[in-house]
Amino acid sequence: MLAERRHQLILRALRSGGPAAVTDLSEQLGVSPATIRRDLVKLEEDGLLTRVHGGARAEEGDQPFAEVAEVRVAEKDAIAARAAALVQDGQSVLLDIGTTAYRLARQLHGRRLTVITSNLVVYEELADDEGIELVLLGGMVRREYRSLVGFLTEDNLRQLHADWLFLGTSGVRPGGQVMDTTVVEVPVKRAMIQASDKVVLLADTAKFPGTGMAKVCGPEALDVVVTNAPVDAATRSSLEEAGVEVVLAGKGPE
Repeated sequence: MLAERRHQLILRALRSGGPAAVTDLSEQLGVSPATIRRDLVKLEEDGLLTRVHGGARAEEGDQPFAEVAEVRVAEKDAIAARAAALVQDGQSVLLDIGTTAYRLARQLHGRRLTVITSNLVVYEELADDEGIELVLLGGMVRREYRSLVGFLTEDNLRQLHADWLFLGTSGVRPGGQVMDTTVVEVPVKRAMIQASDKVVLLADTAKFPGTGMAKVCGPEALDVVVTNAPVDAATRSSLEEAGVEVVLAGKGPE
C-alpha cells in the first residue's frame, strides 16, 4: 500500500473513531507497527495529527466541502460576482479549491475563457459549458474536500500559465499572511501562485483572522483581495504596504 493511501486511511480512522493505538491501526491497515509509527511521525510533522502515548489523535482540519458549501452563501456570491468582473473574455483563469471558488465558477458561464482547476466541483460546474476551455489538473483525490493534491498536481502547474489566480484561504493574519488549515494543500496553492500573473485572494469577513497553522504566502504575493466587509486596520496596513488592492464586493477599491 502506498504511503499516501495509508496516510489517508489513518486520518480517516482517527477522525471517525477518535484516538487510536498503533496496534489497532496496524491491524486495520495490515502493515507493521513500525510502519504505522513512521506514518504517524510524518503526519505529525505535517500538522495533521498529534501523537499520544501508544497511538495518535487527529488535529482539527478543514471541514468537508459539503459542510462548508451552505455557509455564508450570499456573501460568497457577492465576492464571486466582484471577482468575475476582473476577468476579460479570452483570458485564462486558475481556480483554487474551496466553496468561494465554486461560487465564482458559477459566475463564469457563457464567458469565453480558459479555466484551470484542481477543484472537482468547479470541474463539474463547467464541464458542459462549451464556451469554456476547461483544464482539470491531475493528482491525488481528496474526496471529502473535492480537491486534487500532490506532486502530480504541482508538476501540472509548472507546465501551465494563467492570467488570473483566484485563491482561497482559511485565514488572513494581521501581518497579511495567507494561512491554511491543511498542510497538504499548501504546496499546490504555492504552485498556483507561481503559475499566475495576477493573484486575487477571495476572503469573506470570517477569514480575518480566520484559522490555519500553515502559511501559504505573505501579502507580497497578492495583487488584489476581494472581500465582503471592511478589513481590520492592522491587516489593511500590511496589505497596503505590500501594494495590495482591497476591493469590497459590490463596490470599488477601498
